[in-house]
Amino acid sequence: MPALTRSVRHVLPCAEPFAWQPLFRALAAHAVPGVERAEYDDGGAWVERLVPAPSGPALVRVRFGHPGAVEAELSLDGATPAKARGQEEAAVLALVRRWLDLEADPAVIDPFLSGFDLLAPLVAVSRGLRVPGSVDGFETAVQTVLGQQVSLAAARTFGARLAASYGGAERDGLRAFPSPEELAAVPPSELQLAVGLTHARARTVTALAGAVASGLEVSPEADAGSTRSALLALPGVGPWTADYLAVRVFGDRDAYPADDLVLKRALGVATARAAAALSEPWRPWRAYALFHLWTAAAYGAARTE
Repeated sequence: MPALTRSVRHVLPCAEPFAWQPLFRALAAHAVPGVERAEYDDGGAWVERLVPAPSGPALVRVRFGHPGAVEAELSLDGATPAKARGQEEAAVLALVRRWLDLEADPAVIDPFLSGFDLLAPLVAVSRGLRVPGSVDGFETAVQTVLGQQVSLAAARTFGARLAASYGGAERDGLRAFPSPEELAAVPPSELQLAVGLTHARARTVTALAGAVASGLEVSPEADAGSTRSALLALPGVGPWTADYLAVRVFGDRDAYPADDLVLKRALGVATARAAAALSEPWRPWRAYALFHLWTAAAYGAARTE
């Protein structure tokens, strides 16, 4: 990060109701040590991390607890020419809004999902639920691969080791996630030893990094269909990974990883086919139904003190 920085604060409005606690708990549950920090404070909570910006990684802290809004503090490159500052701030704020799903319209989504007996009590508890997105599609894709067939805690540990060994710029104790080019250059055997992965998982990370470094776009602007096909062609990437990335990275609000273990347990079914069949009436808002079920089953209760 550059030595000179400038800090700016913004209040980012969103439609109410806004269930910030489930959103924060989901972000905190996935926060990679050394890459992200997430804490409760008096009357609210905050998440802090580096995010991509035109002049280099920007330090962003978002604070929850403000009615109908999120407060965002950005620390950007102070050497950026004045003419470009407004554009840079706008780009980072747009990224934050997408990350936190602040464009969602609960006035449409909540009444629809409340029409189903299974979902109605969940919606009643978390009105205005948001689906967390991604600030970096490649990072989310790698973390998703690291999370295959292991606990969330293990995936976070793997991510922390990966960032500590190969991460980029550092600021205030937080490190930028490794770039595709950096990881593509690491042999799977080295990655296996440095991170503690199986050889198969290390090979998948290397293949993913190589594909993105060679032009595969993993972002909301990418063509979802062709990107999904390209991801599924990589060794070790299956439908669960592709469907999860459709929710988090591509912003598909009908995407639904039907073979997710926590989801199947929440639904009381044993197969992806059964989970998918139950979800058909929830279209086109299955991603919100998914996060209502995940919130109830995996992300813990709201803090009330």
